[in-house]
Amino acid sequence: MFIKKNPNPKNKNVGDCSVRSICFAEGIEWDKAFFELSTMAAIEKDMPSSNEVIEKYLLSLGYKKHIINNTCPDCYTINRFCSEHSTGTYIVGTGTHVVCCKDGNYIDTWDSGDKIAIYYYEKRF
Repeated sequence: MFIKKNPNPKNKNVGDCSVRSICFAEGIEWDKAFFELSTMAAIEKDMPSSNEVIEKYLLSLGYKKHIINNTCPDCYTINRFCSEHSTGTYIVGTGTHVVCCKDGNYIDTWDSGDKIAIYYYEKRF
């Protein structure tokens, strides 16, 4: 199920999906997620929204990456991912977007449920 939420203090929602998804997954404020992701970007000499920076940051927090074997026309959407992962917290990537899926719901500023999931991160405790 889609939950519309925006942690951005100025209610902006363009280009910060990685920051938003980290806020929801980690339970931290937008500024903290932005700073930490930007710090990793500076170390890697890349942009905070790059898949490589997001991956390096999430791995540093104890997440494990999983690739989704996806064959269309039976594509694996974010909606389907959430319906099959009804417990736990995940960050799901489409290649151009990331979204937090928590306990069967996806939390975003817009309904991204039809986007095709190609990988996800799961936190190991």
